[in-house]
Amino acid sequence: MGIIGAGAVGHTVATLLTAAGWCERLLIASGSDRSAEALVTDLNDMAQVIASPVRAETADVPAMTDCDAVVICPRAKFANTAERDVRMAGLTANAPVVADLGRRLAGYTGAAIVVTNPVDVMTRLFTEASGSARVYGVGSATDGARYRLTLARLLAVPVASVEGRVIGEHGDHAVVCAAATRVGGLPAAIPLRNVHEELTARPRRINAGLGRARSGPAGAVLAALTAALGLVDTVVELSVVNPDGSCLGTPLRFTAGRPTVIPAGLDPVETRLLADADRKTRTAYQKIQHCVEGDTAP
Repeated sequence: MGIIGAGAVGHTVATLLTAAGWCERLLIASGSDRSAEALVTDLNDMAQVIASPVRAETADVPAMTDCDAVVICPRAKFANTAERDVRMAGLTANAPVVADLGRRLAGYTGAAIVVTNPVDVMTRLFTEASGSARVYGVGSATDGARYRLTLARLLAVPVASVEGRVIGEHGDHAVVCAAATRVGGLPAAIPLRNVHEELTARPRRINAGLGRARSGPAGAVLAALTAALGLVDTVVELSVVNPDGSCLGTPLRFTAGRPTVIPAGLDPVETRLLADADRKTRTAYQKIQHCVEGDTAP
């Protein structure tokens, strides 16, 4: 397994993989050799304590072409002062970093899991720059988990009884699939205003207290990895580039590591909202498309 980026999410993913013990080696790369070496040392300490078979080591990015999967989670240095559309604020800062990684991993045949925000746009950028066929962006998987937790609380039901998902953009244009949501196997009246308020407030509470969300996104990465590597057959919402060039969170059913799109069951209003999200992410991609070839300016 390869992890590119030793920040909050990269560190948490590496810790979870070391604890899980189902991979043999973790190759760590970072913009700073010092942070990569520190993370490797920390992980190997942990592995020794819990008798994990996983061994971590630093590596350069080209060495990761032999990995079964690579997690793309670098973050460029920039000050995010946005109060709305927070995830989109990293568009121009993160794009050159992600595009460069795509070019350095050109033709990669393993599963690439993109975490860097804005994740839907970065997923398309990495796909175009690398030419890889198995690229998935997390974001909607985290949103879906937050939705189910929120709805269970609002309706005072066990979260296990809630079947629902969020698709589209991982951001302000996320689409709650209320029409297809089931509670206890039955349709339910969804308090959408309360749901949206909590979906907006939840990451802000995390960021205010911790600086950045890490465990939720890391869990989404593990869900994507186990599905894409064929370790479990499941449905997970991930960003993928479609033949028409759209790249949005989409319900995917994985069987032996092979994904197929399943219908989201949208009503007319949700269909329109999804189209709005598509237009937004396409417009954002046009602003950074020049990075695919390494151009420094549009």
